[in-house]
Amino acid sequence: MNKHNFFYFIKEGAVNMFSHGFMSFAAVGITVACLLIMGTFTLVAVNANAMLEDLESQNQMLAFVDKSLSEDEARAMEQTILAVDNVAKATFISNEEAAAAFRGRYEDDELFQGLPDDNFRHRYAIDLKDIGYMRQTKEALEAVPGIGKGNVSAYEDEAAGFITIRNVAGVVCVVLIAVLFLVSVFIIANTIKLTTFDRRDEIAIMKMVGATNGFIRWPFVYEGFLLGLFSAVIGFFLQWGLYEAVARSVASNDTINLITVVPFEDMWTYVAVIFAGAGMLIGVGGSLSAIRKFLQV
Repeated sequence: MNKHNFFYFIKEGAVNMFSHGFMSFAAVGITVACLLIMGTFTLVAVNANAMLEDLESQNQMLAFVDKSLSEDEARAMEQTILAVDNVAKATFISNEEAAAAFRGRYEDDELFQGLPDDNFRHRYAIDLKDIGYMRQTKEALEAVPGIGKGNVSAYEDEAAGFITIRNVAGVVCVVLIAVLFLVSVFIIANTIKLTTFDRRDEIAIMKMVGATNGFIRWPFVYEGFLLGLFSAVIGFFLQWGLYEAVARSVASNDTINLITVVPFEDMWTYVAVIFAGAGMLIGVGGSLSAIRKFLQV
């Protein structure tokens, strides 16, 4: 394809797109809606995954050692705890250290300042390899001699909630991408069909004078490409604005302070590339589908 043909095809594609303004507008609108829905669920999955990673890095399980064990005996349990599946790290905290930390946290409350160290137990702060197996790890730790059932503290419900959100968002995202992609391709394909129908006489003459199938096909491909590209640009900026609005709402709401939102600035390039790729793929796919099935060129 030479430079002259390239600009000719671009021009023809743009003319075709504007010659059916309403259908082109509908195609762009449907594609933008599809991209927004796909993008929203994808970003929900990304944020749920980020919160899980943050929970994994910051949240610790606490395994309390039986009071009958001395500090030396409690320290000797470290290797046994590390041998438990899914345990990445185990940090020993003596009763004196636990008491000092507690008093420091409540230094302004005289009621807690006089508590003796004996009221606190030796414990291990345990980091996990995979927070998804928190419940199983907790049960395994409770089976360790010297700890026992009910002596492991873990935020199981919070972790399970984040995992559920991530998994549901991931599944919904995949299903929606497949369904909405087909819907967008169908809409754009029908838009292209209108153009080919209006130009059927011109196309027939072009074939009679020797125009190749490729020469006839390219303007329609560029029309779909432009429709998809415009949809991607509009969808990207709408997604950005929607995401920022939700992020500000979450940040200003003290009742959901457990939720952190990944800044859009940290991932805008990935979102832009995905939107552009999806939009152009939908547009080109729709145009090729229309030409193959309708023109039979």
